[in-house]
Amino acid sequence: MKKIFLLGVVLASTITLMAQPPKGNADKGDIYGEKFEYTKTIDVTTLPQNLTAEKPIKGAFIAQVVEVCPNKGCWLKLKIDDNTTAMVKMKDYGFFVPTAAKGKTVVLNAEASIKELSVAELKHFAEDAKKSKEEIEAITKPEKQINLLASGIIVVN
Repeated sequence: MKKIFLLGVVLASTITLMAQPPKGNADKGDIYGEKFEYTKTIDVTTLPQNLTAEKPIKGAFIAQVVEVCPNKGCWLKLKIDDNTTAMVKMKDYGFFVPTAAKGKTVVLNAEASIKELSVAELKHFAEDAKKSKEEIEAITKPEKQINLLASGIIVVN
């Protein structure tokens, strides 16, 4: 019985540690995911005017991070304007970003597209962000959103 209990404690500890965002300050020059070179960037604030549902845009995007998934750093939200954000997911969940990236300026090697998120997806992200039960229950309609699928992220400021 002791062995089973001990095994349970070890498994629970492992799962808890795996569900944490990476440690670190997200300092200037830190790279998450694949390393990439860029000479020119696309400001994410231009995406609402230039992005269409039919044609994604690939490139190096520069933006300010306004939110990081507190559970494991598996998604980010970028500031488009005072009322709009863009969702960033990491390609193949191949890397995560520390919560310290919030407020930092980053360059992402990514593909931007417009996607309709289902109610279930929106509720999942709200749960990840530790929103209140009332806020989660208020989500009742799918929502179109600017999404970026990032293969690499560099902190630039």
